[in-house]
Amino acid sequence: MEILASSCLSPYLTVSCIDRKPKFILKLTLFQVRPRKSQLVKLAEAQTWNPTFCIRTNDSYRSRNCDGDFSPGFLSSSICWLNKRFSSQSLFSKSYLNLLKSRKCTGGPQKVINCSEKIRRHVSVLFIQLVATVLLVTSVSIAVNNDPSWALSEENLLFLEAWRTIDRAYVDKTFNGQSWFRYRENALRNEPMNTRQETYMAIRKMLATLDDPFTRFLEPDKFKNLRSGTQGSLTGVGLSIGYPAGSDGSPAGLVVISAAPGGPANRAGILSGDILLSIDNVSTDNMGIYDAAERLQGPEGSSVELTIRSGSEIKNLALTREKVSLNPVTSRLCEVPGSGKDTPRIGYIKLTSFNQRASGAVKEAIGTLRSNNVNAFVLDLRDNSGGLFPEGIEIAKIWLDKGVIVYICDSRGVRDIYDTDGSSALAASEPLTVLVNKGTASASEILAGALKDNKRAVLFGEPTFGKGKIQSVFELSDGSGLVVTVARYETPAHTDIDKVGVIPDHPLPNSFPKDEDAFCGCLEDPVSACYLNRGLLFAK
Repeated sequence: MEILASSCLSPYLTVSCIDRKPKFILKLTLFQVRPRKSQLVKLAEAQTWNPTFCIRTNDSYRSRNCDGDFSPGFLSSSICWLNKRFSSQSLFSKSYLNLLKSRKCTGGPQKVINCSEKIRRHVSVLFIQLVATVLLVTSVSIAVNNDPSWALSEENLLFLEAWRTIDRAYVDKTFNGQSWFRYRENALRNEPMNTRQETYMAIRKMLATLDDPFTRFLEPDKFKNLRSGTQGSLTGVGLSIGYPAGSDGSPAGLVVISAAPGGPANRAGILSGDILLSIDNVSTDNMGIYDAAERLQGPEGSSVELTIRSGSEIKNLALTREKVSLNPVTSRLCEVPGSGKDTPRIGYIKLTSFNQRASGAVKEAIGTLRSNNVNAFVLDLRDNSGGLFPEGIEIAKIWLDKGVIVYICDSRGVRDIYDTDGSSALAASEPLTVLVNKGTASASEILAGALKDNKRAVLFGEPTFGKGKIQSVFELSDGSGLVVTVARYETPAHTDIDKVGVIPDHPLPNSFPKDEDAFCGCLEDPVSACYLNRGLLFAK
């Protein structure tokens, strides 16, 4: 590594005679050649007035006196040493200043020229000292930077890969009000990264500074589990969990968003809205949702103990982990009593997750129901905690012939728009009702908001969960991964639903069932407590 002083290896000196008080301005610019790039990079620029100088870094000018406090570093110390040398010898010595005071620098042009010539002779020593010192800085810097301890290790490179991923993708470009570049440099200097586990700890510590519970690091085995979950299966108890919606007066612990139909938690009677108080006797009061999710997963056949608050009741449950098949869609044809060809035939579709099979499964269900001559659809998104964002967009296109689906926003405003021109529409004309509840979250909220704001569907139920952030998954070179909050979103009506949710058009009866067989019964039996007539169900 090489350090050069300006373009011709010499400083720039200006001497001005004003009011017979000469002022000397020394400007020293140092450059650095980056390895393998042959690129000059400015290291520092100093302007010196006796006895104070200013260091210019990439951020700002900072004025310091040589006798005052300054951040440690060879470069700043060397410049300070230069300043002292200049002060004690030719440029700022008392004898030299007295000499200058005795000179007459005003008058005609010839006097000014004579003055300049005399001054130039007196400062010639300064040039020699300055060049010698710059060469000294160069040689010492080369010696320092040739030290093997400055080489980046494999662990350092993995940390930098994670840092660079956050730098490029994270939604908040202030990085929670900190200098992201400075954090990188401090971490490389101070964080131990001698083993892979130490590097993982350094990455987790870095992510913690963002104060974002949805941005997290996953070790290789956990990253693999996450990918298998989005592909359709997961070994665990079948619970989706989140933070309580409100911060004031919310119960301690984590809230159950949904229990996968037919899974261990569902069979044990755990419901959306229940509070998860502990996992294997470890309190969830200060536990992150992803730490809790990892504790809930485990080898097939192993046991996990949960403490659940359901209303005012406390339940202690021992559940056996099993491979939960995440079949995203179930469907049913509901025939409502009527007469002739006007008999209502309603196609009920329950979408439980947005995995890689979701959009294809919805298309298949629509095709099957269409073959039975349905004349209206009900899309049930209750207890759907989300999943893959692209699948949510594709399913919205199935129901819409045109319009905006979602606005993607960052700290500067809208940065992208997802819309449709109708080319992927499959069921854009039949009456459509969407069912939602507080377990409807993330990608399912995007879908519900798009259908509501485009006036394509009527929403029944209760306000949704209110997760208005979008995460993307990034795999690192060693098989580990990052889940990063890359954006927030707004519905087509520019509604930010974060911590608020999508507000439905109408409520549902408290006793309204969640399974498809009971749903059809609520449409068929006028005396049922959950009865909804067809006219109300599809009224806009």
